[in-house]
Amino acid sequence: MSDDFVEVTTVAELREILPPPLERTANKARPKLHELDRRWLAESPFVLIATSAADGTCDVSPKGDPAGFTLVLDDTRIAIPERPGNRRADGFHNVLSNPHVGLIYLIPGRGDTLRINGRARLVREAPFFDDMIVKGSRPELALVVDIDEIFHHCQKAFMRSKLWSPESWRPDAIPSRAAIAKTFERPEESMADLEAYYEPGRYASGLY
Repeated sequence: MSDDFVEVTTVAELREILPPPLERTANKARPKLHELDRRWLAESPFVLIATSAADGTCDVSPKGDPAGFTLVLDDTRIAIPERPGNRRADGFHNVLSNPHVGLIYLIPGRGDTLRINGRARLVREAPFFDDMIVKGSRPELALVVDIDEIFHHCQKAFMRSKLWSPESWRPDAIPSRAAIAKTFERPEESMADLEAYYEPGRYASGLY
C-alpha cells in the first residue's frame, strides 16, 4: 500500500478541518469529583488506563472488578487495585518514569463515559487495601491517581460502533482465544490443552 498521505502537521491545519469546540465543551473539565462522578465510579466495573513512559512508549490497560472497585479517597484522589494477571506491568513501568495517566470508566449498557486525567503513583501498602478485598484476595499493589481534570464524554462513539447492541456482536468471527494463544504465545502446547485452559469456568477460577 502506498504511503501517499496528506498529513496534518500544525494546529492551524487541524483547526481548518475540526473547528474549535463549543465553549461549554471546551470548559467542561473539573478538578474535583462531583457527587455524580462518585455515583458513576460506584457503578462502574471497568476502566481503561492509558500511560506513556518518559521515552514515549505507550500502553492502554483494561482493569475490571465488581462495580465500585475504584475507591474514592477524597475529592481529588482515587485508588485502583491490581489483580492477578500476566505480570507484564507495562502501564506500571510507564508510571514509574512518567506519572501522567488518562482513564475512561465504562458502565455496561451506557454510551457515555467518565474520563479522568491525572498523575499516578504505585502504592504497595495502605489502610484502604482492606477495603479492596474480593473473594478473600487482598491486592499487593494499587494505583493512586491524583485528579487533574474530570469530565463526562458523550455517547457518539458507542452509537456508531453499536457496542452494546447484541445484534451487532460477532464473537465467533475470529479464532478463539485458545487459537490465538497457539499462534502467538504457546505454539508448543496442544489445542486441546489450550481450549481446556481457556474454558470460561476454569479460567474464572484464577481471577483472584
